[in-house]
Amino acid sequence: MPRARKPASPFRYFNSSPEVIRLVVLMYVRFPRSLRNVEDLLFERGIDICHETVRLWWNSFGPLFAGDIRRQRVSRMRGFRHWRWHLDEMYVKLNGEMVYLWRAVDHEGEVLESYVTKSRDKAAALAFMKKALKRHGSPEVITTDGLRTYGAAMNKLGNREKQEVGRWANNRVENSHLPFRRRERAMLRFRHMKTLQKFASVHANIHNHFSLERHLVDRQTYRKRRSAALAEWRSGRC
Repeated sequence: MPRARKPASPFRYFNSSPEVIRLVVLMYVRFPRSLRNVEDLLFERGIDICHETVRLWWNSFGPLFAGDIRRQRVSRMRGFRHWRWHLDEMYVKLNGEMVYLWRAVDHEGEVLESYVTKSRDKAAALAFMKKALKRHGSPEVITTDGLRTYGAAMNKLGNREKQEVGRWANNRVENSHLPFRRRERAMLRFRHMKTLQKFASVHANIHNHFSLERHLVDRQTYRKRRSAALAEWRSGRC
């Protein structure tokens, strides 16, 4: 019987160590810094790379790391029945043109799905919700704002009875936009829909991994959670 082949390492064509690559992706995606800011901070640590290398590494490895985080969370949460989702859309400017970034956030404030469209109609909402439901399963309640597009899409999907609309019921997803807005300003906005879609997905999953609810726990518990999340990131298990 032939032996199963070990998967090829994604780092095999790069001279730098996986630890340095993971550090670079973490610094650029998680924190509101530019490519050149990351280059300068790494130089202070004795790592001399060009800002274009930072761009190459986050483009190459960011989706890979984010996909690992998402798959682990999906496998843990699929059996959770009392799952509440919050849906909302935000404006993002691309070269002077407004596009829409649809986002689904769960009851813990973690971003489940990000989806970019040029319109805010029923077809766009339907495509977004189909993608989220296929990947994450069906929640118990879906909270939205008063946009009628959501109701039309949920009628099409046959789950309108799960919709909940309230004046302040969707504050959780509104607050979850803030980290992305800070990151958007540091990048001096986006220029292409493809780049926006990629970065929004990568940023959401990496932000989820290090979202430790520091305002809900004491300092000692937070330090333990932060150390565990960082160790998991460095080891490549996430």
